Amino acid sequence: MTQPQPFALLTIGALSKRTGCKVETIRYYEQMGLLRPPARSQGGHRHFGEAALKRLTFILRARKLGFSLGTVRDLLALTDGEGQSCEEVQRIAARQLKDVRAKQEDLGVMESVLAEMVSRCASGTTPDCPLIEALFEDTAPA
Repeated sequence: MTQPQPFALLTIGALSKRTGCKVETIRYYEQMGLLRPPARSQGGHRHFGEAALKRLTFILRARKLGFSLGTVRDLLALTDGEGQSCEEVQRIAARQLKDVRAKQEDLGVMESVLAEMVSRCASGTTPDCPLIEALFEDTAPA
């Protein structure tokens, strides 16, 4: 049975390449307190361990799911042992799901309006573009 290889520390550039996260964003997450300050070499270079890689992966995945940085911070606080509660995580995720569904509904309305506007320009040969005119219309309720 082979021993697992020890995790090699990663420079910020290597961490960026491994996760697809820009170096500036990693620094920003560090400044925001989402990533813990990494160990530094004698030359001052950041050296990230496996825990930092996992934490950054968590942050990036949560952001892809639409969680705000504040909510990501809350989730990380729960995972850091500050009252980890599956019930609390479920509450946060349910709120996010509600927001996603509302956005989907808004996108459906946007899609319908755009489809109607595009259909007005079926031939594209009229001197006054109906789509442009529709954008000037004030259709909001007074």
